[in-house]
Amino acid sequence: MIEIVALHVSPVHAYEGRPTDGPRPDPEPVSRDHVLVRAGLGIVGDRYFNHPAHRNAAVTLIAAESLDPWPVDPLVARRNIVVRGFDVDSLPRGAVFSLDTGDGPVRFEVHRPANPCAWMDAIIAPGAFKALRGKGGIRCVPLDDGVLRAGKATLAIVSA
Repeated sequence: MIEIVALHVSPVHAYEGRPTDGPRPDPEPVSRDHVLVRAGLGIVGDRYFNHPAHRNAAVTLIAAESLDPWPVDPLVARRNIVVRGFDVDSLPRGAVFSLDTGDGPVRFEVHRPANPCAWMDAIIAPGAFKALRGKGGIRCVPLDDGVLRAGKATLAIVSA
């Protein structure tokens, strides 16, 4: 059993331009208590949903433990799904895993790391960019339609 501690959906990029200029404000709150996932497309309402350049990386996950050294809201990393209790960075490319929060399992295929950017030094703390290398999460494609909710969840490795 793991926990989904945060779900993030934003229709815009907040971290564009120079970090010294500060992030762009989100037009709506990014935190969600549940999200709708569509196979091959991503999370409904997110900036990467059905975006051709991000089809294989439309959903991002990060382990909350990666952010524990800093007292920050887990949403600042701008990953769609923040989980506690599983090292998502340990999943290899091509691995398939599922998350189930009570509405049935939703499978994801890992495609590549979600590498941190220089914005992390401005948003989290100086040195966070370097500290998060190798712990910035993963980019996935959803293989099923479904619903994910914040709270207790079951994560199962389907194939590694």
